[in-house]
Amino acid sequence: MERYAFRLNGFLVLLVLLVLAAVAAIGSPQVLGIGWIVLFALAASGFTVVNPNEAKVVQFFGRYIGTVEDAGLQWVLPFTNKTTITLRVRNFETAKLKVNDADGNPVEIAAVVVYKVDDAAKAKFSVDDYEDYVEIQSEAAVRHLATTHPYDSHEAGRTSLRDGTEVAAELTAELRERTELAGIEVLEARITHLAYAPEIAQAMLVRQQAAQVVAARTRIVEGAVGMVQLALDRLAAEQVVELDEERKAQMVSNLLVVLCGDRAIQPVVNTGSLYA
Repeated sequence: MERYAFRLNGFLVLLVLLVLAAVAAIGSPQVLGIGWIVLFALAASGFTVVNPNEAKVVQFFGRYIGTVEDAGLQWVLPFTNKTTITLRVRNFETAKLKVNDADGNPVEIAAVVVYKVDDAAKAKFSVDDYEDYVEIQSEAAVRHLATTHPYDSHEAGRTSLRDGTEVAAELTAELRERTELAGIEVLEARITHLAYAPEIAQAMLVRQQAAQVVAARTRIVEGAVGMVQLALDRLAAEQVVELDEERKAQMVSNLLVVLCGDRAIQPVVNTGSLYA
């Protein structure tokens, strides 16, 4: 949609006008004076100043005739309306939204969005206010993201909201699709706030602690079993002692108690026989 408008260097046009004014003053001031005033008034309406990282959307009596992005003093067609659109990189943070995640748990979530205008004409004509459009679409995308992923995944291969890199890439891609209509390029979108809603935060904390305890105990048991197996294999390989099945079972029981217990073990010296 965007196209470049006809333009001339503003300083060059100004120099030409000054030369014409000098000629008018030397020639016939009375005759050319009125014509010079009219010419200058017409030409002056075409001057516009374009700042760095800005664009001027030029309209001639409502018709879009092009965009000027070259910084400096520029001259376009007279009697045109020139709207300034910033091309600078902008960012904003969404409000903390309360939404149910994929598991139905209420969570609070917020994100920061970094974007810039890529097509000034679309930003001007496709939507009423591209800034409000980006903010509303960002909140909608964050809500959709939260409803399609759980806060914390307990299954392998399932993406959760806590997986920062994957979630950020998915949110950025969705926002790019939503804002392309308005000529916006989303550079990055990331989750900045993620927490369970206050009414379930304590219960979920207990659940997370229990899950961590179970995971830790599982690792301890796995390690203990491996150490017991290693001890039995070394004893058998080096023929330190001959153990029957009952003695092996007793040894395994004692080692597991020592390795898996969460308290200090008080050693007991057995001077008798296992079969006594």
